[in-house]
Amino acid sequence: MLSEPRRGRVASGVLYLHGFNSGAASPKGVLVRRACEALGVPCITPQLPHRPGAALALAESRLAELGERPLVAGSSLGGFLATCLAERHDLDGVLINPAVRPADLVAEWVGERFANEHTGERFTIGRQHLAELAALTPEAVTPERYLLLLGSADEVLDPAHAFTLYRGARTLLHPGADHAFTVLSRHLPAVLAHGGHALPPEWQASQH
Repeated sequence: MLSEPRRGRVASGVLYLHGFNSGAASPKGVLVRRACEALGVPCITPQLPHRPGAALALAESRLAELGERPLVAGSSLGGFLATCLAERHDLDGVLINPAVRPADLVAEWVGERFANEHTGERFTIGRQHLAELAALTPEAVTPERYLLLLGSADEVLDPAHAFTLYRGARTLLHPGADHAFTVLSRHLPAVLAHGGHALPPEWQASQH
C-alpha cells in the first residue's frame, strides 16, 4: 500500500508533460485531463518541442496559469522535466516511468531521424540534445515530494534506476506494466490524491 501523501499541499492545478516524441493528445495526457475535469481542477498538457531546453522553458512558462502550487506530472522524458520543475519551484510531482539518465538514453539516438505522429514534425537528434539534458539535470532530488509509478516490465528504462534515484518517494510498482504504462487509469486516484484531491467513485467506475 502507498503511504499517505504530504498533508496541507493541495494542488491548485495539474501540469502533465508527455514523453519524448509523444504529444499532448497521448492516452495518458487525455486521461489526466479527463480526471482533472471531473474534479474541476485546472489542467494543462502542452505540446512540447523536441529540444529539452525549449521543452522545459515552455513547460515552466505555463505554471503561472495553474495557480500558486500546481502538481507537476510527467511520463518518461516528461518525468525528467517534471522533476526539474518540482525541484526548481518546490512543487509536488508524479513521475511515470521517468527517465533518470536521459543524456545516456539519447546518446544512443544521435544522428537518428524521428517523425512525431502527433504533430508531423521531423527532426534529427544531435549532440546539442545531450548537452542540454546534461545542463538541465538537477544536482539532487527531494524524494518525499514525489509519487513514483513504475512498470516492472518497462522495456525502455530500467525501473531500478528510478527506484534508486528517488529512494524514499511514495512508489507504486505495477507488475507487468510496460513503458507505455497503459494501466494509468487504475492509478489516477493515487495521482490526484498526491495533489490533495479525491476522484469521485462514479468517475473511477466509468473507467472500467
